[in-house]
Amino acid sequence: MILVDTHALLWFLSGDAALSTPARQAIEDSERVGVSIASLWEIAIKIGAGKLTIQRGFDGLVADLLDNDIEVLPLEVGHLRRLVSLPLHHRIPFHHSERQP
Repeated sequence: MILVDTHALLWFLSGDAALSTPARQAIEDSERVGVSIASLWEIAIKIGAGKLTIQRGFDGLVADLLDNDIEVLPLEVGHLRRLVSLPLHHRIPFHHSERQP
C-alpha cells in the first residue's frame, strides 16, 4: 500500500505538476492507495478557514477518493501511542511550511 500525504493527495487528484511523475506513476500503479483520515481533517480545517479552495468542494473530494479507489484509513489509539515517540518537527498539527496546494 502507498500512503499519500495531504499535499500528494491534492496534487494527484487535481493533476498538479507539483507531484513528480515518479510519484504520480507509483500512485497509479499501486494496487492499494490510502490516505489518513487526519489528511481529510486537515483539508476540512483549511477549507473552513478559507486557506484552501477545492474546485468541487469537500464532497467532490470525497467522491474523487471513491472514484480513484483511495482508501480512507482510520486513526487509532495505537497510532497516537507511536506518535509520542517520534521527533517533534512541527509544534502545530497540520502545520506545513512548504508550498500549499
